[in-house]
Amino acid sequence: MEIGSMPPKNTLQTAGGRPKKSWTELQTVVTEFRKQLANLSSTVPTNINFRTLSDGRVRIYFLSTPPNGWETTLLYTDVNPNWDQSQSLSLNLLLEPSIPSISANSTCSREVQLLLERKRLATWGITSYEIHKLSGKIVFPLSSTLYQCLDTGYNTGPLFPSQLRICPQWAAIDPQICPQNSDLIAYVSGGDIWVTHTLSGHDERLTYAHDGRRSFVDDPLSAGVPSYVMQEEFSRYRGYWWQPKRDDGIYRIVYEEVDESDVCVFTFPSSQAATGDYEEYRFPRAGTANAKSKLKLVQFTLNESLQITDICIKDLPYSLTVVFPWLEYIVRVGWTPNSQYIWLQAMNRQQQRLDLVLIPLDNFCEAYSSSASSPTGDHSWKSPISRTISPLQVIYSETSTSWINVHDLLNFIEITDSTVTFIWASEETGFRHLYLVTSSLNGATNGCRDTHLMNQDIDYIDETTLIPRIVNKVPLTCGKWEVLDCNIWVDHSRQLVYFLGLKETPLEKHLYVVSLQGPGYVRLLTEPGYSYSVEFNEECNLMIQIYCSINRLPSCKVLKLTQTCQSGGVAGLQLTLMGFLSEGGQPEKQYCPSIYNPQISSGDVLYAMVFKPHNFTLGVKYPTVLNVYGGPEVQTVNNTFKGMRQLRMHMLAAQGYCVICVDSRGSRHRGTKFENHLRCRMGQVELSDQVEVLKILAEQLGYIDMDRVAIHGWSYGGYLSLMGLIQHPNIFKVAIAGAPVTNWEYYDTGYTERYMDLPENNKRGYSAGNVLTYIEKFPNDDNRLLIIHGLIDENVHFYHTSQLINSLVKANKPYQLQIYPNERHSLRNLDASRHYETKLLSFLQNNL
Repeated sequence: MEIGSMPPKNTLQTAGGRPKKSWTELQTVVTEFRKQLANLSSTVPTNINFRTLSDGRVRIYFLSTPPNGWETTLLYTDVNPNWDQSQSLSLNLLLEPSIPSISANSTCSREVQLLLERKRLATWGITSYEIHKLSGKIVFPLSSTLYQCLDTGYNTGPLFPSQLRICPQWAAIDPQICPQNSDLIAYVSGGDIWVTHTLSGHDERLTYAHDGRRSFVDDPLSAGVPSYVMQEEFSRYRGYWWQPKRDDGIYRIVYEEVDESDVCVFTFPSSQAATGDYEEYRFPRAGTANAKSKLKLVQFTLNESLQITDICIKDLPYSLTVVFPWLEYIVRVGWTPNSQYIWLQAMNRQQQRLDLVLIPLDNFCEAYSSSASSPTGDHSWKSPISRTISPLQVIYSETSTSWINVHDLLNFIEITDSTVTFIWASEETGFRHLYLVTSSLNGATNGCRDTHLMNQDIDYIDETTLIPRIVNKVPLTCGKWEVLDCNIWVDHSRQLVYFLGLKETPLEKHLYVVSLQGPGYVRLLTEPGYSYSVEFNEECNLMIQIYCSINRLPSCKVLKLTQTCQSGGVAGLQLTLMGFLSEGGQPEKQYCPSIYNPQISSGDVLYAMVFKPHNFTLGVKYPTVLNVYGGPEVQTVNNTFKGMRQLRMHMLAAQGYCVICVDSRGSRHRGTKFENHLRCRMGQVELSDQVEVLKILAEQLGYIDMDRVAIHGWSYGGYLSLMGLIQHPNIFKVAIAGAPVTNWEYYDTGYTERYMDLPENNKRGYSAGNVLTYIEKFPNDDNRLLIIHGLIDENVHFYHTSQLINSLVKANKPYQLQIYPNERHSLRNLDASRHYETKLLSFLQNNL
């Protein structure tokens, strides 16, 4: 080597010959890049609501970050739907910016922290709000308490919300305004439901399920709070529901009472680091007992002084688990629009059967009453009165040999004395599609018994009501594409159904419309080349569209829908632009990854996304990071702009790495056959797809250095990162496993059993998918494995990592470990995030 070509003395280099950065230099890289990407990213409205004002204007409320701000708050814009041309729309602050703020760190209560975790909300500021559209009353939780304000629609400036006068010593969460009386606000606190009257200031506890004075182990009941599994694995965060209409002066709330007495208790370090204490959680591991749920009803009235009185708890005179012996999960609950029925979706433990059930309101009988002046919760018990009641009715049932994906696509069209007509979604064809279903209803019963109920003290169940009697079932959509499970909007007057789907491509979400009177013909309402999310007003004549692409920042516009054809239908619909809330530009090219669609040996076409190194030079091969998730329910590759959520991938590309993401078989939005590929064999099949695509891309692109490939992921991706080092040690030089599952028997029932069945039914699958089975296959080379985990992770417990470490130590295998003592499953503290990113860059530059 010539002297002039030698590196400077004392300068360290990476394996690729690039100068190594010190920890301090990497810190600066992380800080500066975060600022750079934050300036590039545009905010997107969420939690959108429409409200028609008395003068005809429509006020659109939403959560977003205001210009030059960093905390999420409540904003609005006004639209005049009578105009036929584009308007100048402005973002307006609804609330004074001086209200107390909340950060996603440890400043909020445990209840709020856990709710943010379950909802995957990582924002600062207001994360949710409730609005009563008739009155303009707005309520939102903040700093573990509740605030309210009244928007008249004619305010001269931002509103200053007032704190609600509530009694509980615990955090108040999940506020709901009474639909018939905006002065009544219910909320959950300390594991029970409370209601407050905002004019009289009277605050009353409605349920007494949770004591709060006993130890955690001895206090397993709660009311209005879904269990951990229901929130985490079924995305139901609400546990009580106001009756939408009433005509008798009585206010009613149906709620879920949860009994977790059989659920295992686990101990974690406290989230409040300074206390040095510990916290307890109930967590049902695969194969163990779940929480038990029952539906109850609480009702009350208001006296002349606006005091809450005549509180009465009503129960069903039969047990749902006796009526449905297979029932394990109540995954969805609500009221029918006429307020005469409570509907629920009941699912079995293997999640292969789901029944849609109607429970008439008169099925709830007075079990006990509690005096509003009885703070001790003493109850006078009353026996249910034997009487003639309307029967419980199963109106739809479906089964699957794999699993049923729960969705929110239910809309009641008409309910008569003899039939109920509703829109429902099913994956019975292999792809989720919409159906218009009419089911027969039975009349009142006076004690016809089902045979399996003969030994029970029940006189209310007619066995014929447990089998749905479908009068008519019409497919509204069909084909080898998927209707998305998020929402549908029904224009009842025009008999039109709007929905989001993937008819054009699995990579783009588009808006479609279909007519109930002319099913089968589906009209596309959005422009290909972008991916959309939308929200409609109740009349379905005004909507917000938020759209972007991999090469375009998000834009947000308001459109009006009119019918130009007298005969109606989808053909005569016209969309008129009312104005833009924001218009996204085109980012610099280096922030726009490319999408590829290689065909693998099975014949399946997969999608992959490649972040090219920012310093790309033709003819050079670059170290590569396979950023993996690989599990169900997730799609990582789509035609949307990759902003702050993909911060780390952009950061790696900026540092000279090629970053690749692959949606292997088992990922979502490709139909049930594609998704079911990993059933009962998680950890065994995903990486073969990932590696095959990696090799195809390496040959096709020419700049991937297959001698320097890292695998990195979080949660399921952390699990596959460990498996990558076990199954493909010659492909992956290093693995960075974040919050990894190591043994599926340690994970929760709802998720694990859905995809792996119960442990007793799939012993081979659980063993083959257990990282601890393959400890001897971990490489003996130093600096090839980095494990990252939050110590108070209540989702993938640190126990997963501790068991892995014990096994690695016993086998004398090398590893590195990075612990974050005050972090849960997501790294929420900014300091922890920056440290993790610095550690990631340091580990890769030193070892890849």
